[in-house]
Amino acid sequence: MILLFNKPFHVLSQFTTEGDRKTLADFIDIKNVYPAGRLDYDSEGLLILTDDGRMQQRIANPRYGKDKEYLVQVEGIPDEQQLEPLRKGVTLKDGATRPARIERVTEPDVPERVPPIRERRNIPTSWLKIVIREGRNRQVRRMTAHIGFPTLRLIRSRVGEWELGELLPGQYATTSDARDRYRRE
Repeated sequence: MILLFNKPFHVLSQFTTEGDRKTLADFIDIKNVYPAGRLDYDSEGLLILTDDGRMQQRIANPRYGKDKEYLVQVEGIPDEQQLEPLRKGVTLKDGATRPARIERVTEPDVPERVPPIRERRNIPTSWLKIVIREGRNRQVRRMTAHIGFPTLRLIRSRVGEWELGELLPGQYATTSDARDRYRRE
């Protein structure tokens, strides 16, 4: 089974509790499914869960080349020249990143975040679509900060062929045909 979950802001990508933080157990009542990868506590969007350990590894491990697509709201308005280093790969503290696909996009139609992002009156924000094939800890946030445009909001919209679609924050959907398609690849 594959479960697609729209992880809300400030929810841990695990079922066990750490203090008073919300976890997947607060939203998902299906037993014996586990996240294929993770999504940071302060990030939102698509999290894939499965009951198949082999499939979990193939979805999460970067060597299998699953694109991860993010909608990213940043502080400031980067121009094409400022985005170019991300397209070539940048060197972070833990090493060089692979080249990313990146484009500026209009503000997407996404649910309001609770609580809303912190906005500064004199600093505009803009949205980017970033596609990577890695998944290092806080990688997209570190990449945008590296070029001088801190991430304010990060929403994962796609992993491989699985998309967030119309799922609202906190909702999930199961799909058995996705497992069948995946096994034929």
